[in-house]
Amino acid sequence: MRTLRLLLPVATAALLGCIGCEETPPNPSAAPINRDTPAASASVATTAAPLPPMPKAEPIPATPAPLPELKTPAENPLTPEKVALGKQLFFDKRLSKDGSASCETCHVPEKGWADGEKLSKKVDGNLNTRHSPTLWNVGYNDLYYWDGRSPTLEKQIEAAWKGQMSADPATIAAALAKIPEYLVQFKTIYQSDPTGDNIVKSLAAFVRTIRSGGSAWDKFEAGDKDAVSESAKKGFEIFRNKAGCAACHAPPLYTNNGFHNTGVGFDKDVKEPDLGRGKISKNEKENGAFKTPTLRSATTHPPYFHDGRAATFEEAVDFMLAGGIDNPNRDDRLKKPVKLSKAERDDLLAFLKALEVKADGFERPKLP
Repeated sequence: MRTLRLLLPVATAALLGCIGCEETPPNPSAAPINRDTPAASASVATTAAPLPPMPKAEPIPATPAPLPELKTPAENPLTPEKVALGKQLFFDKRLSKDGSASCETCHVPEKGWADGEKLSKKVDGNLNTRHSPTLWNVGYNDLYYWDGRSPTLEKQIEAAWKGQMSADPATIAAALAKIPEYLVQFKTIYQSDPTGDNIVKSLAAFVRTIRSGGSAWDKFEAGDKDAVSESAKKGFEIFRNKAGCAACHAPPLYTNNGFHNTGVGFDKDVKEPDLGRGKISKNEKENGAFKTPTLRSATTHPPYFHDGRAATFEEAVDFMLAGGIDNPNRDDRLKKPVKLSKAERDDLLAFLKALEVKADGFERPKLP
């Protein structure tokens, strides 16, 4: 039986503010985003002075090989203008309650679209209960949050915006409506003043363009035989055969978007382990299961697992090779540890490194 061996997610989930940080779900009684009514007072901004010209948007980046084309919701198609607006909003601290945080606070490009922290802090000062995951290829997810409780990226962003950034969407929308350079973009794209709904749609559009592909390994598979080392080539064979990693981290996304129990959080001294997917599905067999992360660019965003326990990528790999932590629901493929020689382990790590794409030098947008 092959043993899945790589870095199962075990992290947090609140997106955009912390697309992946895990926060307490917002109060159900709180006012929902008004999806129809433009922000109050926006008309003042539109009549006070002529709007500036609509800024020119860059083309949407091409899908890097060998990733599949994105499947976007019919109600939120990608357009260059929407992506450009979402990019500005992503880096704008005015989207938080007190102006202290933006989506970038928990998802820094140079940190692999994560934040490097074991657990991130919310605007209200409280720590999240799970680690911030990367945004690499998040647009290919089937479900969102580490426990899969959100069915769409838009819904996750909405929840995280409120919970992570303590934002009141109507208040933020009204504030953005007073900024002419923002207002002209909303009116052009949505034929509307800013609303909580179209702010969320813009953010989701940008986040879907954060993709990891075109790595050294991809170039090798496309025919460039010198793109990777001999060690990486050997490592791929170990990855898909002896280590059995491909059972849950299959190409080209290097994730099956499933939920698996690796035992993270089931340490002997833990009295109440995080039930993860089981708490959402109400299926006891899924207790302790968390979403399988992509291994594309996984080397760029330590620490690892939903509790941030693994400080380095190598430590996370070793944890998986050792079979995780025993518990009643541990994945069957982890029950027999994989024993690799030092050379084999080095080869496996070389292959995983060859899947890396970095966002170093990412150009931030100029904010209105």
